[in-house]
Amino acid sequence: MKTAGFILAGMFFVSCDRQESMSSEKTGDIPWIEAKEGDWNEIQFGGEGSAQWSDGVLHLEAGVELTGSRFSGELPEMPYELELEALKEVGSDFFCGLTFPVSSKEECLTFIVGGWGGGTVGVSSIDGMDASENETTTYGNFEEGRWYAIRVVVEEGRLSAFIDGKQVVDVATEGRKLGLRPGVIEYCAPMGIAAWQTEAKVRKLRWRSVAD
Repeated sequence: MKTAGFILAGMFFVSCDRQESMSSEKTGDIPWIEAKEGDWNEIQFGGEGSAQWSDGVLHLEAGVELTGSRFSGELPEMPYELELEALKEVGSDFFCGLTFPVSSKEECLTFIVGGWGGGTVGVSSIDGMDASENETTTYGNFEEGRWYAIRVVVEEGRLSAFIDGKQVVDVATEGRKLGLRPGVIEYCAPMGIAAWQTEAKVRKLRWRSVAD
């Protein structure tokens, strides 16, 4: 099944014609809140590379496993949308592991871009299954040196995610068990960014409320 997924990897940006459904009619003039550089703290996973801000860009050096930074400021509250841009410098695994709160800071998920060998996209974890094994799993071909626009929309009973304006996740969450994949990714909670054995950059992280 994974082999078939990678055969389709180059197609998921092209074949997915569904555009961002949460458009201006739901957000209107609601202002964006920018994540300030001073509110981020490098995470001590053990064997991590450095995670430092410079000129508005978070630079994540490749670590033995995870490298990341945790946000310590005021958190977004559901319903909201969050967006950022991420770039893979070099590496063969996820360059964007975005951990974010759902209904509270105790209930969090991680949106993975480029995991499990560099092509897996999905959300960890739903009903105990991670991004590589639940219904959010899909595949993409991610180039080194290219910025990708990442966006998640967190609403009551539903989670959506987009890459470069194309919807890649649309999952009902009501009545589901939501939580982080067991392990050191939990250090990113309630909101953080991490990369696995990959040198990456992140910029322009911001969020705003979404009208019910």
